[in-house]
Amino acid sequence: MGKELILKTLRHEKTDEIPWVPFAGVHAGQLKGFTAEEMLTNADNIVESLVEVNKLYMPDGLPVLFDLQVEAEILGCDLLWAKDNPPSVKSHPLAAEKTIPCQCKIPTPESGRLPMILDAMKRVKTEIGDDVALYGLICGPFTLASHLRGSDIFMDMMKDKDYVKDLMAYCGQVAVKMCEMYIDAGMDVIAVVDPLISQVSPKMIEKLLSESFIGVFDYIRSRDCLSSFFVCGNATNQIEVMCKMGPDGVSIDENVDLAKAKEITDKYNIAIGGNIPLTTTMLHGTQQDNIKSVIDLIDSVEDKTNFIVSPGCDMPYATPRENTIACAQAVKNPESSRELIKNYESSFDDIEVEIPDYDNSEKVIIELFLLDPEQCAACTYMLASVEDNFDLIKDVAEYRVYKYFIKEDIARTQKMGIKNLPTMCINGEQKFISIIPSREELLDAVNAARK
Repeated sequence: MGKELILKTLRHEKTDEIPWVPFAGVHAGQLKGFTAEEMLTNADNIVESLVEVNKLYMPDGLPVLFDLQVEAEILGCDLLWAKDNPPSVKSHPLAAEKTIPCQCKIPTPESGRLPMILDAMKRVKTEIGDDVALYGLICGPFTLASHLRGSDIFMDMMKDKDYVKDLMAYCGQVAVKMCEMYIDAGMDVIAVVDPLISQVSPKMIEKLLSESFIGVFDYIRSRDCLSSFFVCGNATNQIEVMCKMGPDGVSIDENVDLAKAKEITDKYNIAIGGNIPLTTTMLHGTQQDNIKSVIDLIDSVEDKTNFIVSPGCDMPYATPRENTIACAQAVKNPESSRELIKNYESSFDDIEVEIPDYDNSEKVIIELFLLDPEQCAACTYMLASVEDNFDLIKDVAEYRVYKYFIKEDIARTQKMGIKNLPTMCINGEQKFISIIPSREELLDAVNAARK
């Protein structure tokens, strides 16, 4: 049974098969013709969509909802809704002043969309919960703090550490309350999803952030529930400090070498999941691309225990269902799938792109290579670091945005030799790689490029 396969893996027990968790997210709604907003605001649509995911993709585990803005909305952030993405945060209630929300704002089962979400969780549990391990996804404390405070949180970490600790303590309380409600609704695994952890150095994480995360994972364990720690971006340097916080599993995206990361998670006896590429493979690839990606991933790992195959993050809305079916088949039937892809190769090299003439440009050219600025939190804040300060540099600089779900932009990213997203280039030089610059750092880099 798939559910037991997930539970055994997160308990670090030997299994005969490798488990498979498609992070269907809003893509689940697309299977039944619902927009992302229709999927994320209606319990009937969630249940209908996830039952369809279960039929098509043979999941061992499955998230009920992939929306990191639920808590932010409850706490006063304005959201921008989209047809093919989860909503994005468009306002930050703590941006104007450094305060801590009052305890009365800690979410309750009656807050925001939670009545609908909890209802959907209980109904999905009844429908497929005997066979599939259900994941309840919460917004991690640091990403929630960033939603509330905005990009200034990164400057606060340098100049007002006490405030950051206080805000993190509050966001940790919110996270624990979300865990409580989701566990009570029947979730088998609580996934703490914190994309922005990859933007912070391990030392800074240990000094300012770890305590809140440890509190969340300790609470999940105290409820006899299992946990997973999701991160986005190039979190290679953060994997060990994430393990030290005590999750049962870690989930990474395509920016991280899974085999090398597993060497670290194995030292702590922690499961690891990921990291099928979302756009080049799942969205734009062929069925053979997807089979090859899964087989290569499986073959890269010597010890198959403590290992879950999954996409790198929330699957793109328009992912062809046949590609996800191909991934499922490759996990369930690796040997026969391996025969299907002998000598198969694929690339984006045949797409022509023109690289700017940086030396002869009148202005400094800032290029932002992003996964998706509307869905990826780290991408959103990297773009904001330029947009929020553009009035200061608009006379001497221009900026361009490339999105990794557009084929031409994928080809450009590869031609520029960019390995990690998000990345900011200035006059062709990779200046900020998976790091969000402060105002001063951005201005210094632009001014240096003018000389």
